[in-house]
Amino acid sequence: MDTCLNIVVVEDHEALRFITVEALKSHGHRVTGVESAESLQECLGSQAIDLIVVDINLPGEDGLSLARRLKQSHPGLGVIVVSVRDRLDQKLGAYESGADVYLTKPVSVEELCASVAALGKRLPGVQPLQSLPPQGFSLDLQRMRLRGPAGETPLTSQEATLLAALVRAPGRRLETWQLLDQLGWLDTPGKNALEVPMSRLRRKLVRVGAADHPLIAIRKYGYQLGCAVVIDRP
Repeated sequence: MDTCLNIVVVEDHEALRFITVEALKSHGHRVTGVESAESLQECLGSQAIDLIVVDINLPGEDGLSLARRLKQSHPGLGVIVVSVRDRLDQKLGAYESGADVYLTKPVSVEELCASVAALGKRLPGVQPLQSLPPQGFSLDLQRMRLRGPAGETPLTSQEATLLAALVRAPGRRLETWQLLDQLGWLDTPGKNALEVPMSRLRRKLVRVGAADHPLIAIRKYGYQLGCAVVIDRP
């Protein structure tokens, strides 16, 4: 049985923070994203928090110092540290600073949500969820239509192909060349070729009820889908 948690994501990378917040929200949690330890202080003063997901490399106070300080003042708080640092001594240092879970970047959405769910079961004072709310977005590949809480809209074959590829990808993220390959455009130079279909797909996701940034352009990488979409089975 899953638990509903009040979570704060402390991450200074804007796109990654947005993706993490939306992924955790889709699993039924109440989630706030902030960019620094200083911004977190405002959340601590205005709401109860069960768990934080914190990056180590933050502007101002770093994530390890923040985790250590929070564990001292809030012993029941769950702390998940995420970082590109992968040496054993670095991980042990994070656990000594108060981390309950240490995840090495890049972290898949599935692994992060599973870690949050497992840690949530051990935290005091959280309310269980009997079932998770449906996300509400589905892709009909036969009819090439996208449905969401605000209605449905037709897709072009290019848009349907790109969306289906992102839905099926690990972490709902693909590199530019992978997306170009899906369209048979590998001979087309650069990311610019994707901007038009991706822009149209982004607008259609918003039209059917997605958040303002349902498709994230990741610099020097590709794109990530920021909301959960289910592909209808024929």
